[in-house]
Amino acid sequence: MTKIRFSSSVAFIGAVALVLGAGAASAQEARDPAYAAARSAGQVGEQRDGYLGVVGSQSAAVQAMVRDLNNKRRAIYTEKAAGKGTIEEYAFATACRLISQTSPGEKYQAPDGSWQTRTGAPPQRDPRCP
Repeated sequence: MTKIRFSSSVAFIGAVALVLGAGAASAQEARDPAYAAARSAGQVGEQRDGYLGVVGSQSAAVQAMVRDLNNKRRAIYTEKAAGKGTIEEYAFATACRLISQTSPGEKYQAPDGSWQTRTGAPPQRDPRCP
């Protein structure tokens, strides 16, 4: 696994992610009925690195959809992070926001890497989250 170093720019990137609307990725995904169905069925979830993850063993179609959406997310992260920090820092800050925006019943990755199902309580988030 690649170690990611975080500097004080993580907080700055987090603020930029919120201001610039890093939600462009999630807004685009929300329009896809296949994504919405997979998310509500617990087949996919938000990972702690800012990318979508496949939960358990899923069909090739779900895996291909996740790859495609993650490629789109990476393109957005690359564009938004340019000159402001690393792609990984921007993705991490976005993960903090996306995990906090999950709805009860949706899957997300906890700081320890385990998949959790969101309850009515706030999700477990990395302590470095802004």
